[in-house]
Amino acid sequence: EVQLVASGGGLVQPGGSLRLSCVASGFTFGNYDMTWVRQAPGKGAEWVSAIDASGRNTFYADSVKGRFTISRDNAKNTVSLQMNSLKPEDTAVYFCAANPGRRPLAQERNYDYWGQGTQVTVSS
Repeated sequence: EVQLVASGGGLVQPGGSLRLSCVASGFTFGNYDMTWVRQAPGKGAEWVSAIDASGRNTFYADSVKGRFTISRDNAKNTVSLQMNSLKPEDTAVYFCAANPGRRPLAQERNYDYWGQGTQVTVSS
């Protein structure tokens, strides 16, 4: 059974940091590109960041570039998203997803497996 279990969300003040993690099982993690997508209340899904299967190439939406860092540990079947300098507009449910090599990476329809999401709330 394929599973993507996201964790690490929570409530943080503006300017604070959070680290999201997503642990994968049920498929060959090292063969898949991984992404984070978020959805704010009342809004559509927004692609945030992606990392290719090797971990050598990373990609970011302009809205998070310079503040977020995506990484992966293929030995631990884990992809992480370090989020710094958080803003209220970063408030959303964050989902991780796995892609068997389709392009473009920012296209959500290219991802086969999705996690359950973790809530991030940035508020004072």
